[in-house]
Amino acid sequence: MSNTLIKVENISKLYRLGEVGTGTISHDLNRWWAKLRGKEDPFALVGETNDRTTRGDSDYVWALQDINFKVGQGEVLGLIGKNGAGKSTLLKILSKVTQPTGGQIKIKGRIASLLEVGTGFHPELSGRENIFLNGAILGMTKKEIRKKFDEIVDFAGVERYVDTPVKRYSSGMYVRLAFAVAAFLEPEILIVDEVLAVGDAEFQKKCLGKMKDVSDQEGRTIIFVSHSMPMIVSLCKRGIVMRNGGIVFDGTAAAAVNHYQNAGTENSGSLDYSSKAKKPGDHLGELLKVWIEAEDGAVSNELQINEGFKVCIRYNVKNKVPLAPFPNFHFFDQYGQYIFVSAPRTNKDGEMMPGEYQAECFIPPNFFNVGYFSIGIALTFIHSGIHVSFYEQHALNIIISENMDNSQGRPNNYAGEIPGVVRPLFNWNITKTK
Repeated sequence: MSNTLIKVENISKLYRLGEVGTGTISHDLNRWWAKLRGKEDPFALVGETNDRTTRGDSDYVWALQDINFKVGQGEVLGLIGKNGAGKSTLLKILSKVTQPTGGQIKIKGRIASLLEVGTGFHPELSGRENIFLNGAILGMTKKEIRKKFDEIVDFAGVERYVDTPVKRYSSGMYVRLAFAVAAFLEPEILIVDEVLAVGDAEFQKKCLGKMKDVSDQEGRTIIFVSHSMPMIVSLCKRGIVMRNGGIVFDGTAAAAVNHYQNAGTENSGSLDYSSKAKKPGDHLGELLKVWIEAEDGAVSNELQINEGFKVCIRYNVKNKVPLAPFPNFHFFDQYGQYIFVSAPRTNKDGEMMPGEYQAECFIPPNFFNVGYFSIGIALTFIHSGIHVSFYEQHALNIIISENMDNSQGRPNNYAGEIPGVVRPLFNWNITKTK
């Protein structure tokens, strides 16, 4: 495809544990002899999958193995995975910091990388000098850098320290300046690792906004690595999940987060404790099952904004109680902040006999905004005071996506992004008064 800026084909990276470089001279000679005869690297044959939680039998591990994907112009790709999954190794190969053991990468355009705090900065040079140095590395002229200089300094918020050697900067100031340089000096491809986590909340918000601008308005490609699932959902349209050096999922950002959070299980919209010996709860009540049910009856936590859904809970009341318990659902936004709590209007005067019960809470269409949300599950008894039998704080995740008009390729009900955790569709009445 003509608009493909990055094409990764069968990329693999082999490391030897406990060594700097490739190992001994004999190993290098063996590799050279195999390459001379057109044979495969003999030590690649004994390389093991990169699983940091297990002890292997070989000194060689595949940090990456058989990685294939394409990234188009203007695309924002999120890389998701646990520590040691191979994300940073892949970014280093894309940034040409290290070479792959096998495979090839085809890249069109200039790359700016933020792989760690202070990437590309010389500690003895001032902020001003490092801006010009990074711009020169990206192939820009002094005139082009001067044109962007004031914007870079203003965005980074380091005007007072711009002529101070960056070795005296805090880690947060390092990241601020490094990101500003990478974003404003107009590379075609921007690669950002987890370094934004060093910055404060205000700067993270500025960075996300800037990355959206350079992607949507300027058509630049972004590869973004983060352990913050809300950031991935908010910024990226596509997500890749990595595990043990390989790609296990490639799809929409929402689907990728769902796959990662639920370890690829099929019933990702439910938790079932009914067959387990130990269930959440105590002598009064225990949780059996909780799930999200879409309008068509399917169990799913991937929903569209115009789609209503039910949150359902099945629980066991173990003893007769004078007042019926309250099952209650706690809804949180993508940052873990409370949105609201919902509970049924139970008849407080009616006693409840032991047995299994099911409760359902219906959420109407066009209530939640697009985004990533979580639900806490609790069962509360009003018996000699308030007694909570169980509370699973983030039992379920919900991913709400835009309802797209396939013929037009844009949202049906709204134009563009609208802030907030809820986005209700109220009835309006507009009349001409004169």
